Amino acid sequence: MVPHSLLDFLEPINTALLSNDDGFKDTQLGKYILVHEDELPDISLADLVIVGCGELRGLGMQYTASNAPDTIRAEFYKLFYWHTAVTIADLGNIKIGATVQDSYAAVKLVVSELIQMGKKVLILGGSHDITTPQCAAYGALNKIIDAVAVDAKIDLDMDSLEPADNFLVDLFTGIPNYLKHYTHIGFQSYFMHPNMLETIDKLGFDCFRVGKVKESIEEMEPAIRNSELFSFDIAAIQNAHAPANLITPNGFNGEEACTLMQYAGMSHTCNTIGLYGYIVAHDRDAMTAKQQAHMLWYVLDGIHRGKQEAALDNRNEFNEFTMAFAEVETAFLQSKRTGRWWMQLHDGKYVACSYKDYITACNNDIPERWLRAVERS
Repeated sequence: MVPHSLLDFLEPINTALLSNDDGFKDTQLGKYILVHEDELPDISLADLVIVGCGELRGLGMQYTASNAPDTIRAEFYKLFYWHTAVTIADLGNIKIGATVQDSYAAVKLVVSELIQMGKKVLILGGSHDITTPQCAAYGALNKIIDAVAVDAKIDLDMDSLEPADNFLVDLFTGIPNYLKHYTHIGFQSYFMHPNMLETIDKLGFDCFRVGKVKESIEEMEPAIRNSELFSFDIAAIQNAHAPANLITPNGFNGEEACTLMQYAGMSHTCNTIGLYGYIVAHDRDAMTAKQQAHMLWYVLDGIHRGKQEAALDNRNEFNEFTMAFAEVETAFLQSKRTGRWWMQLHDGKYVACSYKDYITACNNDIPERWLRAVERS
Protein backbone atom coordinates (compact mmCIF):
# COMPACT_ATOMS: atom_id res chain seq x y z
CA MET A 1 0.00 0.00 0.00
CA VAL A 2 0.95 3.67 -0.31
CA PRO A 3 2.07 5.14 3.03
CA HIS A 4 -0.93 7.07 4.36
CA SER A 5 1.34 10.00 5.20
CA LEU A 6 1.56 10.74 1.46
CA LEU A 7 -2.17 11.46 1.31
CA ASP A 8 -1.54 14.95 2.69
CA PHE A 9 0.65 15.78 -0.32
CA LEU A 10 -1.43 14.29 -3.16
CA GLU A 11 -4.56 15.45 -4.95
CA PRO A 12 -6.85 12.84 -6.52
CA ILE A 13 -7.53 12.67 -10.26
CA ASN A 14 -10.91 13.51 -11.77
CA THR A 15 -10.92 10.78 -14.42
CA ALA A 16 -14.19 12.13 -15.86
CA LEU A 17 -12.15 15.02 -17.26
CA LEU A 18 -9.75 12.59 -18.96
CA SER A 19 -12.25 10.55 -20.99
CA ASN A 20 -15.20 11.16 -23.25
CA ASP A 21 -18.81 10.55 -22.18
CA ASP A 22 -18.57 6.84 -23.00
CA GLY A 23 -15.52 6.32 -20.76
CA PHE A 24 -12.53 4.28 -21.88
CA LYS A 25 -12.63 1.25 -24.14
CA ASP A 26 -11.63 -2.12 -22.71
CA THR A 27 -8.30 -1.94 -24.52
CA GLN A 28 -7.28 1.61 -23.52
CA LEU A 29 -4.81 2.40 -20.74
CA GLY A 30 -7.39 4.47 -18.86
CA LYS A 31 -9.30 1.27 -18.14
CA TYR A 32 -6.33 -0.41 -16.45
CA ILE A 33 -4.33 2.25 -14.63
CA LEU A 34 -4.74 2.08 -10.84
CA VAL A 35 -5.92 5.63 -10.18
CA HIS A 36 -6.07 7.77 -7.05
CA GLU A 37 -9.71 8.91 -7.21
CA ASP A 38 -11.60 8.52 -3.92
CA GLU A 39 -8.73 6.73 -2.19
CA LEU A 40 -5.12 5.77 -2.80
CA PRO A 41 -4.76 2.57 -4.83
CA ASP A 42 -2.74 -0.45 -3.71
CA ILE A 43 0.57 -0.05 -5.55
CA SER A 44 2.32 -3.10 -4.13
CA LEU A 45 2.39 -4.77 -7.59
CA ALA A 46 2.86 -1.57 -9.63
CA ASP A 47 5.82 -1.55 -12.05
CA LEU A 48 5.42 2.19 -12.68
CA VAL A 49 3.98 4.87 -10.40
CA ILE A 50 3.00 8.21 -11.95
CA VAL A 51 2.81 11.48 -10.00
CA GLY A 52 2.15 14.93 -11.42
CA CYS A 53 3.66 18.23 -10.29
CA GLY A 54 2.47 21.33 -12.09
CA GLU A 55 4.90 23.70 -10.33
CA LEU A 56 6.08 26.22 -12.94
CA ARG A 57 7.36 29.12 -10.84
CA GLY A 58 10.91 27.95 -11.47
CA LEU A 59 10.47 29.58 -14.89
CA GLY A 60 9.40 32.88 -13.30
CA MET A 61 6.97 34.07 -10.65
CA GLN A 62 4.50 35.10 -13.35
CA TYR A 63 3.70 31.42 -13.88
CA THR A 64 0.98 29.88 -11.79
CA ALA A 65 0.24 26.22 -11.12
CA SER A 66 -0.11 24.30 -14.35
CA ASN A 67 -2.56 21.67 -15.54
CA ALA A 68 0.23 20.15 -17.66
CA PRO A 69 0.14 16.74 -15.89
CA ASP A 70 -3.61 16.31 -16.49
CA THR A 71 -3.29 17.51 -20.10
CA ILE A 72 -0.67 14.81 -20.76
CA ARG A 73 -2.78 12.23 -18.88
CA ALA A 74 -5.79 13.00 -21.08
CA GLU A 75 -3.76 11.86 -24.11
CA PHE A 76 -1.91 9.02 -22.35
CA TYR A 77 -5.02 7.35 -20.94
CA LYS A 78 -6.49 7.13 -24.47
CA LEU A 79 -3.59 5.07 -25.81
CA PHE A 80 -3.96 1.31 -26.15
CA TYR A 81 -2.65 -1.08 -23.51
CA TRP A 82 -0.23 -3.42 -25.24
CA HIS A 83 2.04 -4.27 -22.33
CA THR A 84 -0.38 -6.13 -20.12
CA ALA A 85 2.43 -7.54 -17.95
CA VAL A 86 3.24 -3.95 -16.85
CA THR A 87 1.10 -2.65 -13.97
CA ILE A 88 0.68 1.15 -13.80
CA ALA A 89 -0.53 3.26 -10.87
CA ASP A 90 -1.30 6.99 -10.94
CA LEU A 91 -1.28 8.70 -7.54
CA GLY A 92 -2.51 12.04 -8.88
CA ASN A 93 -0.81 15.41 -8.46
CA ILE A 94 1.55 16.59 -5.75
CA LYS A 95 -0.02 19.67 -4.16
CA ILE A 96 1.56 22.99 -5.07
CA GLY A 97 3.12 24.69 -2.05
CA ALA A 98 2.88 28.32 -0.93
CA THR A 99 6.43 28.75 -2.24
CA VAL A 100 8.55 26.92 -4.80
CA GLN A 101 10.60 25.50 -1.93
CA ASP A 102 7.42 24.06 -0.38
CA SER A 103 6.66 22.31 -3.68
CA TYR A 104 10.23 20.98 -3.80
CA ALA A 105 9.85 19.59 -0.28
CA ALA A 106 6.62 17.81 -1.22
CA VAL A 107 8.15 16.27 -4.38
CA LYS A 108 11.21 15.16 -2.41
CA LEU A 109 9.10 13.47 0.27
CA VAL A 110 6.69 11.72 -2.12
CA VAL A 111 9.41 10.51 -4.50
CA SER A 112 11.76 9.32 -1.73
CA GLU A 113 8.92 7.32 -0.12
CA LEU A 114 8.18 5.64 -3.46
CA ILE A 115 11.86 4.89 -4.15
CA GLN A 116 12.10 3.34 -0.70
CA MET A 117 9.19 1.09 -1.64
CA GLY A 118 11.23 -0.11 -4.63
CA LYS A 119 9.07 1.65 -7.22
CA LYS A 120 9.94 3.18 -10.57
CA VAL A 121 8.50 6.71 -10.43
CA LEU A 122 7.48 8.90 -13.35
CA ILE A 123 7.09 12.61 -12.57
CA LEU A 124 4.99 14.73 -14.92
CA GLY A 125 6.17 18.35 -14.51
CA GLY A 126 6.34 21.25 -14.11
CA SER A 127 9.45 23.22 -15.00
CA HIS A 128 12.81 21.50 -15.38
CA ASP A 129 14.04 22.61 -11.94
CA ILE A 130 11.75 19.95 -10.42
CA THR A 131 14.80 17.80 -11.16
CA THR A 132 16.22 19.37 -7.95
CA PRO A 133 13.78 17.63 -5.56
CA GLN A 134 13.84 14.56 -7.82
CA CYS A 135 17.57 14.36 -7.03
CA ALA A 136 17.09 15.36 -3.39
CA ALA A 137 14.80 12.34 -2.93
CA TYR A 138 17.91 10.15 -3.23
CA GLY A 139 19.82 12.37 -0.80
CA ALA A 140 17.05 11.82 1.76
CA LEU A 141 17.87 8.11 1.50
CA ASN A 142 21.68 8.70 1.48
CA LYS A 143 21.94 7.24 -2.02
CA ILE A 144 24.73 8.43 -4.33
CA ILE A 145 23.52 8.40 -7.93
CA ASP A 146 24.28 8.78 -11.60
CA ALA A 147 21.96 11.26 -13.31
CA VAL A 148 21.10 11.80 -16.99
CA ALA A 149 19.37 14.90 -18.36
CA VAL A 150 18.07 15.49 -21.88
CA ASP A 151 17.83 19.18 -22.76
CA ALA A 152 18.74 21.63 -25.52
CA LYS A 153 20.51 23.79 -22.93
CA ILE A 154 22.72 22.98 -19.96
CA ASP A 155 21.00 24.80 -17.10
CA LEU A 156 24.00 26.53 -15.50
CA ASP A 157 23.09 30.13 -16.36
CA MET A 158 24.45 32.09 -13.40
CA ASP A 159 23.14 35.34 -14.89
CA SER A 160 19.53 34.21 -14.59
CA LEU A 161 17.48 34.50 -11.41
CA GLU A 162 15.16 31.67 -12.42
CA PRO A 163 15.81 28.21 -10.93
CA ALA A 164 14.87 26.51 -14.21
CA ASP A 165 17.89 28.19 -15.84
CA ASN A 166 20.52 27.34 -13.20
CA PHE A 167 19.34 24.43 -11.02
CA LEU A 168 22.31 22.30 -12.14
CA VAL A 169 24.60 24.55 -10.08
CA ASP A 170 23.03 23.18 -6.89
CA LEU A 171 23.11 19.63 -8.23
CA PHE A 172 26.82 19.90 -9.02
CA THR A 173 27.99 21.84 -5.95
CA GLY A 174 25.48 21.01 -3.19
CA ILE A 175 26.88 19.88 0.19
CA PRO A 176 26.52 17.07 0.97
CA ASN A 177 26.60 16.00 -2.66
CA TYR A 178 24.89 12.82 -3.78
CA LEU A 179 25.74 13.12 -7.47
CA LYS A 180 28.40 10.63 -8.53
CA HIS A 181 28.13 11.25 -12.27
CA TYR A 182 26.14 13.42 -14.67
CA THR A 183 25.48 12.86 -18.37
CA HIS A 184 23.88 15.53 -20.56
CA ILE A 185 22.22 14.40 -23.78
CA GLY A 186 21.20 16.62 -26.68
CA PHE A 187 22.70 20.05 -25.97
CA GLN A 188 22.73 22.51 -28.89
CA SER A 189 26.10 24.26 -29.22
CA TYR A 190 24.82 27.71 -30.19
CA PHE A 191 23.09 27.97 -26.79
CA MET A 192 26.27 27.14 -24.88
CA HIS A 193 29.15 29.30 -23.72
CA PRO A 194 32.24 27.45 -25.03
CA ASN A 195 33.89 27.52 -21.59
CA MET A 196 30.94 25.74 -20.01
CA LEU A 197 31.70 22.46 -21.77
CA GLU A 198 35.30 22.72 -20.59
CA THR A 199 34.09 23.17 -17.01
CA ILE A 200 31.82 20.15 -17.23
CA ASP A 201 34.62 18.07 -18.70
CA LYS A 202 36.89 19.04 -15.79
CA LEU A 203 34.22 17.75 -13.43
CA GLY A 204 34.46 14.41 -15.25
CA PHE A 205 30.89 14.66 -16.54
CA ASP A 206 29.79 13.68 -20.05
CA CYS A 207 28.01 15.90 -22.56
CA PHE A 208 26.70 14.83 -25.96
CA ARG A 209 25.73 17.29 -28.68
CA VAL A 210 22.36 16.66 -30.31
CA GLY A 211 23.91 15.96 -33.74
CA LYS A 212 26.26 13.38 -32.26
CA VAL A 213 23.40 11.63 -30.48
CA LYS A 214 21.27 11.53 -33.61
CA GLU A 215 24.11 9.83 -35.51
CA SER A 216 24.10 6.85 -33.10
CA ILE A 217 21.35 7.15 -30.49
CA GLU A 218 21.98 3.58 -29.30
CA GLU A 219 25.25 4.83 -27.73
CA MET A 220 23.10 6.71 -25.16
CA GLU A 221 21.44 3.52 -23.91
CA PRO A 222 24.33 2.40 -21.62
CA ALA A 223 24.55 5.84 -19.96
CA ILE A 224 20.82 5.76 -19.24
CA ARG A 225 20.99 2.10 -18.15
CA ASN A 226 23.70 2.98 -15.59
CA SER A 227 21.76 5.92 -14.12
CA GLU A 228 19.27 6.16 -11.27
CA LEU A 229 17.78 9.52 -12.29
CA PHE A 230 16.54 10.48 -15.77
CA SER A 231 15.26 13.98 -16.51
CA PHE A 232 13.83 15.08 -19.86
CA ASP A 233 13.03 18.68 -20.82
CA ILE A 234 10.78 18.98 -23.87
CA ALA A 235 13.05 21.84 -25.03
CA ALA A 236 15.18 19.00 -26.43
CA ILE A 237 12.45 18.12 -28.97
CA GLN A 238 12.06 19.95 -32.29
CA ASN A 239 9.26 22.51 -32.31
CA ALA A 240 7.70 20.64 -35.25
CA HIS A 241 7.23 17.61 -32.97
CA ALA A 242 6.55 19.56 -29.75
CA PRO A 243 4.99 22.93 -30.62
CA ALA A 244 5.02 24.00 -26.95
CA ASN A 245 8.83 24.17 -27.19
CA LEU A 246 9.38 27.82 -28.10
CA ILE A 247 13.12 27.71 -27.43
CA THR A 248 14.41 26.11 -30.63
CA PRO A 249 13.22 24.68 -33.95
CA ASN A 250 15.94 22.02 -33.74
CA GLY A 251 16.55 18.96 -31.60
CA PHE A 252 15.29 15.41 -31.43
CA ASN A 253 12.35 14.27 -33.47
CA GLY A 254 9.41 12.56 -31.82
CA GLU A 255 10.65 9.02 -32.42
CA GLU A 256 14.10 9.78 -30.98
CA ALA A 257 12.51 11.25 -27.85
CA CYS A 258 10.46 8.06 -27.49
CA THR A 259 13.60 5.92 -27.90
CA LEU A 260 15.41 7.74 -25.07
CA MET A 261 12.39 7.25 -22.80
CA GLN A 262 12.28 3.58 -23.77
CA TYR A 263 15.90 3.23 -22.63
CA ALA A 264 14.93 4.73 -19.24
CA GLY A 265 12.09 2.24 -18.98
CA MET A 266 14.38 -0.71 -19.80
CA SER A 267 16.93 0.16 -17.11
CA HIS A 268 16.62 -1.78 -13.86
CA THR A 269 18.69 0.91 -12.14
CA CYS A 270 16.84 4.01 -13.35
CA ASN A 271 14.00 4.43 -10.86
CA THR A 272 12.92 8.06 -11.35
CA ILE A 273 11.99 9.59 -14.70
CA GLY A 274 11.00 13.24 -14.93
CA LEU A 275 9.28 14.84 -17.93
CA TYR A 276 9.43 18.61 -17.72
CA GLY A 277 9.05 21.96 -19.44
CA TYR A 278 5.51 21.66 -20.82
CA ILE A 279 3.49 24.89 -20.83
CA VAL A 280 -0.03 24.05 -22.02
CA ALA A 281 -0.74 27.59 -23.26
CA HIS A 282 2.14 27.27 -25.76
CA ASP A 283 0.81 24.04 -27.24
CA ARG A 284 -1.00 23.67 -30.55
CA ASP A 285 -3.78 21.12 -31.10
CA ALA A 286 -2.45 19.30 -27.99
CA MET A 287 0.35 17.94 -30.19
CA THR A 288 2.99 18.32 -27.45
CA ALA A 289 0.70 16.53 -25.00
CA LYS A 290 0.28 13.73 -27.53
CA GLN A 291 4.05 13.57 -28.06
CA GLN A 292 4.65 13.23 -24.32
CA ALA A 293 1.89 10.62 -24.04
CA HIS A 294 3.69 8.56 -26.69
CA MET A 295 6.94 8.97 -24.74
CA LEU A 296 5.20 7.59 -21.63
CA TRP A 297 3.90 4.66 -23.69
CA TYR A 298 7.50 3.89 -24.64
CA VAL A 299 8.50 3.88 -20.97
CA LEU A 300 5.98 1.02 -20.60
CA ASP A 301 7.52 -0.65 -23.64
CA GLY A 302 10.95 -0.32 -22.04
CA ILE A 303 9.76 -1.79 -18.73
CA HIS A 304 8.24 -4.71 -20.65
CA ARG A 305 11.54 -5.33 -22.46
CA GLY A 306 13.54 -4.90 -19.26
CA LYS A 307 11.52 -7.64 -17.58
CA GLN A 308 12.93 -10.08 -20.14
CA GLU A 309 16.54 -9.38 -19.11
CA ALA A 310 18.40 -11.96 -17.00
CA ALA A 311 20.35 -11.09 -13.86
CA LEU A 312 24.06 -10.54 -14.50
CA ASP A 313 25.07 -13.37 -12.20
CA ASN A 314 23.09 -15.84 -14.33
CA ARG A 315 26.03 -16.33 -16.68
CA ASN A 316 24.27 -19.00 -18.76
CA GLU A 317 22.17 -16.15 -20.19
CA PHE A 318 25.21 -14.21 -21.42
CA ASN A 319 27.96 -14.59 -23.97
CA GLU A 320 31.25 -13.85 -22.17
CA PHE A 321 34.33 -12.49 -23.93
CA THR A 322 37.61 -12.22 -22.02
CA MET A 323 40.29 -10.03 -23.55
CA ALA A 324 43.16 -7.68 -22.89
CA PHE A 325 43.48 -4.16 -24.24
CA ALA A 326 46.38 -1.83 -23.54
CA GLU A 327 47.72 -4.40 -21.03
CA VAL A 328 44.41 -4.45 -19.14
CA GLU A 329 42.61 -7.78 -18.86
CA THR A 330 38.85 -7.53 -18.72
CA ALA A 331 35.62 -9.23 -19.76
CA PHE A 332 32.57 -8.24 -21.79
CA LEU A 333 29.14 -9.77 -21.37
CA GLN A 334 26.43 -9.82 -24.05
CA SER A 335 22.88 -10.70 -23.11
CA LYS A 336 21.47 -13.59 -25.13
CA ARG A 337 17.98 -12.21 -24.48
CA THR A 338 18.30 -8.53 -25.38
CA GLY A 339 21.73 -8.20 -27.06
CA ARG A 340 22.82 -5.52 -24.57
CA TRP A 341 26.45 -5.31 -23.40
CA TRP A 342 28.32 -4.89 -20.10
CA MET A 343 32.05 -4.50 -19.45
CA GLN A 344 34.14 -5.34 -16.39
CA LEU A 345 36.08 -2.56 -14.65
CA HIS A 346 39.43 -2.93 -12.92
CA ASP A 347 37.66 -3.59 -9.58
CA GLY A 348 35.65 -6.50 -11.00
CA LYS A 349 32.34 -4.61 -11.20
CA TYR A 350 30.34 -4.58 -14.43
CA VAL A 351 28.90 -1.43 -16.02
CA ALA A 352 26.66 -1.01 -19.04
CA CYS A 353 28.40 -0.47 -22.36
CA SER A 354 27.74 -0.78 -26.08
CA TYR A 355 28.80 -3.05 -28.90
CA LYS A 356 30.99 -0.18 -30.12
CA ASP A 357 32.93 -0.30 -26.82
CA TYR A 358 33.49 -4.03 -27.33
CA ILE A 359 34.79 -3.47 -30.88
CA THR A 360 37.11 -0.69 -29.61
CA ALA A 361 38.57 -3.11 -27.05
CA CYS A 362 38.95 -5.80 -29.73
CA ASN A 363 41.14 -3.34 -31.62
CA ASN A 364 43.38 -3.05 -28.53
CA ASP A 365 42.17 0.46 -27.75
CA ILE A 366 40.75 1.56 -24.40
CA PRO A 367 37.03 2.40 -24.71
CA GLU A 368 36.47 5.94 -23.49
CA ARG A 369 33.45 4.76 -21.49
CA TRP A 370 35.72 2.30 -19.61
CA LEU A 371 38.32 5.00 -18.95
CA ARG A 372 35.78 7.48 -17.61
CA ALA A 373 34.16 4.83 -15.41
CA VAL A 374 37.54 3.86 -13.93
CA GLU A 375 38.33 7.53 -13.22
CA ARG A 376 35.09 7.81 -11.25
CA SER A 377 35.39 4.58 -9.30
